Amino acid sequence: MLAISSSWAITLLSTQIAPCSAAFFIEPRQLTSMQPPRREGNGRTLKSRSSVTTSNNDLLLLQKKKGREQTNISSSLSTSPLLLSGGAGGSGDGGSSRRVFRSRPLHATPPSQVESITHNAKSLKPFGSHFLERETIVSSLASGLAVSLAMVPEAISFAFVAGVSPLVGLWTTVFLGFLAATFGGRAGICSSASGACSIVVASLCASYGPAYLSACAIMAGILQMIFGGYIGVGKWIRLVPHPVMLGFVNGLTIVMFRAQLMHFQTSTGSFLPLSSAAGRSMYGMTALTMLLVKTIPKIKQLRVVPPSLGAVTFCAILAKVLKIPVKTLSDVSGAETFRGGLSVLPTISLPNVPFSVEALQIIAPYAITMAAVGAIESLLTMQLLDGIADDGKRGSTKKECFAQGLGNLASGFAGGIGGCALLGQSIINAESGGLKSRLSGMSMAVFLALGIVAGAPLLASVPVAALVGVMFTVCVSTFSWSSLRILNKIPRLDAAVILLVSIITVKDDLAKAVVAGVVASALGFAWKQSRSIRAKESFVKIPSQKSEWKSYNLDGPLFFGSTTQFSTLFDVKSDPNDIIIDFTNSRVYDHSALEAINNIAEKYGEVGKKVHLRHLSQECGNLLLKLNGGERPYELIESDPKTDPVYSVAL
Repeated sequence: MLAISSSWAITLLSTQIAPCSAAFFIEPRQLTSMQPPRREGNGRTLKSRSSVTTSNNDLLLLQKKKGREQTNISSSLSTSPLLLSGGAGGSGDGGSSRRVFRSRPLHATPPSQVESITHNAKSLKPFGSHFLERETIVSSLASGLAVSLAMVPEAISFAFVAGVSPLVGLWTTVFLGFLAATFGGRAGICSSASGACSIVVASLCASYGPAYLSACAIMAGILQMIFGGYIGVGKWIRLVPHPVMLGFVNGLTIVMFRAQLMHFQTSTGSFLPLSSAAGRSMYGMTALTMLLVKTIPKIKQLRVVPPSLGAVTFCAILAKVLKIPVKTLSDVSGAETFRGGLSVLPTISLPNVPFSVEALQIIAPYAITMAAVGAIESLLTMQLLDGIADDGKRGSTKKECFAQGLGNLASGFAGGIGGCALLGQSIINAESGGLKSRLSGMSMAVFLALGIVAGAPLLASVPVAALVGVMFTVCVSTFSWSSLRILNKIPRLDAAVILLVSIITVKDDLAKAVVAGVVASALGFAWKQSRSIRAKESFVKIPSQKSEWKSYNLDGPLFFGSTTQFSTLFDVKSDPNDIIIDFTNSRVYDHSALEAINNIAEKYGEVGKKVHLRHLSQECGNLLLKLNGGERPYELIESDPKTDPVYSVAL
């Protein structure tokens, strides 16, 4: 009896809890629909168990008939799909000794609240539904390896900009890249020590030392986690106009291109001549790499190989076999950077900075700027990858800010300099097939760490020219060439914003460039809208009045920018004693607009005339009454719920 009662309770719970716990409970009817058909010994397929189910009505009937409870429950449970899959109810083949309840065919059954175990399990995978697919794993690992090679010269260069050892830049890339890829807003974003952040903190390191630089990275990470990850300030990135995005992409592409030119220069700053062996090898291998990156995807047998990885590998082997005199990574960063072994592992500790108000005052301005610059570049990169992926998904700004902050926090404790998402390397990852899974960004950090510790000699022998060729290819594909063609076809304001953001990005700072672009776009939009408000004048005969009323039918938005233009539309002295201001084709947006309406009404009231306000929203009318302390005799708000619009006023 105890066993029967327990089984009955399990069945009843399964029918009641299923709609509430979509991820872990499913209806019995649905479980049977996912079981494969069974076969007898002669190979004949048995009927699906989807026609066998437990009816809730039968259970209620069993509760009323106490005398037959045990027998009916046993027969009902013997046909329950929860027990047919190998439990104590037998083999589930629908034997003649069982009472079987026939349900409607499966196709006639209403859709369940829980569609399938597989479908709901996807939402429980923290790294995406494609994370464990074999094809995705292979492409993500290959893409991660390609990006890890492209990260090395960038991390080393930005470490020099910040004034620290190249190893510091490399380990910053490992910590920041892994954590940002694991917890970021979308798959495919690759993060590292960046030029935008390094330029911001270069003077801090020069004045106070690398310890203050690590403390700055920690504080910047905390700010990003709090304001971007928890409060959600990153959502305002959606206000960035398209011209600002174009300027950001073009400006950052120019910055990436300029960063590569240093590898073509001698110690005196002049470019390598083609007559020298070093010049010929540098220019030639760079051109060969660019050619291979474009050619490899067109070869059917090599389509599975990421173009950048294949090009760098081929050039490295070619330089080794033919003994071409090319500059390698060890020549750029020094042999000490690639000595390998456990001795190059970073030490996890607090920065050697005094815990005082003075130190906080020194670090805080740099940390705030670094957090803003890193968050803006990362979020804009994420938006760009959303467009490249074109998979109908949009990255989470909160997750991305939190992940970037966590990565900066960890890199600071490891003695790093902090950073953000890199547009160029993220583009390489996207072109190599790394947008499907977070594994690509995670493996990039792992491969780089293994290369620093275990594969240092091999990593040190990679030609710089091959990596420069990859970055040149990225610059060519990333730059928005269409923006040059449309400069004379788009509004002059938008063209000016594109140029403004590009110039400030190259000359000064990414955060300043984006802020300047947004402000310029907002002011331009406000100015344009402020001139668009107008009024159509007409006279209306009122049956109860002998005289005609004058009507002003407004067209255009009424906000802080258009209040001056609004006040010039009326002729207070010449208008009749009653006028109508009709807002059917206009909207009142802010407090300045409400004050402008009151001012006009007061002018008419001073000369003994009345203003009838029609087709305002209910909220707008209530706010006017609240501002005036009630309805004024010369300012009449005439509401009509059937025709009045519904909108809110921004206060």
